[in-house]
Amino acid sequence: VQLQASGGGLVQTGGSLRLSCTASGFDVAFNDMGWFRQSTMKEREFVAAIKWSDRRTYYGMSVKGRFSVSKENAKNTVYLQMNNLGPEDTAVYYCARHMYSSSGYYSDSQDYDYWGQGTQVTVSS
Repeated sequence: VQLQASGGGLVQTGGSLRLSCTASGFDVAFNDMGWFRQSTMKEREFVAAIKWSDRRTYYGMSVKGRFSVSKENAKNTVYLQMNNLGPEDTAVYYCARHMYSSSGYYSDSQDYDYWGQGTQVTVSS
């Protein structure tokens, strides 16, 4: 099982980025998936999740209305579209597989078993 995250980079305040997370060894079509982020001196923070069964999405309060999570089963890939970025969004972003199918609760990092290596997002002011 492997998760490969990509798409990070340097962007100015107000800009956009789209992160990708490609899975191997399992199907995102049948697994709930999540995104987290971690910046220096801060705990890992829940960003977004998508339920496999109905594609229902969930977001952390700090990104709601600006970020959007989606997936493309044919490419076994999950995406995180990030709009209206600010310096507070600077972090390493991780994708992960949720262990409990369709639990409806996604903000606890302990409920995820496989993690990608992370991709750095830096937003300049």
